[in-house]
Amino acid sequence: MLALERVRGLRVVAAAASLDGAEWTGDDVIVLRLAPDEAFAIGAIGVDIGDADAIVEDEAGFVAGAISLEAVVPHIEWSLPTERPALAQGSIAGVPAKLWLTDEGTTIVVQAAYAADLQDRLR
Repeated sequence: MLALERVRGLRVVAAAASLDGAEWTGDDVIVLRLAPDEAFAIGAIGVDIGDADAIVEDEAGFVAGAISLEAVVPHIEWSLPTERPALAQGSIAGVPAKLWLTDEGTTIVVQAAYAADLQDRLR
């Protein structure tokens, strides 16, 4: 069964250029660029960002876990990026989710409200 654990971090909405130059603090921070002007930084406890209008909020509404690509590929209808690291977003087994792809492995990230559905569908 897919093991998912709650992840905490910072959710930031800011000008794209400001996010490009943001300096994150925390242990093993992983920055997921959800959109050009939005990022979720897992493990971040602070950010230095040059945007006075930036919105920075604590985020604790996601869960994540390691998963093999072999377990995911049959449940997606879109192409995976070939570059690593990369964030891929879309429907996985009919659930909106994200894949953080690195040379070391794959992590699936999903809103906590969808966790049980995703686990059931990936059995």
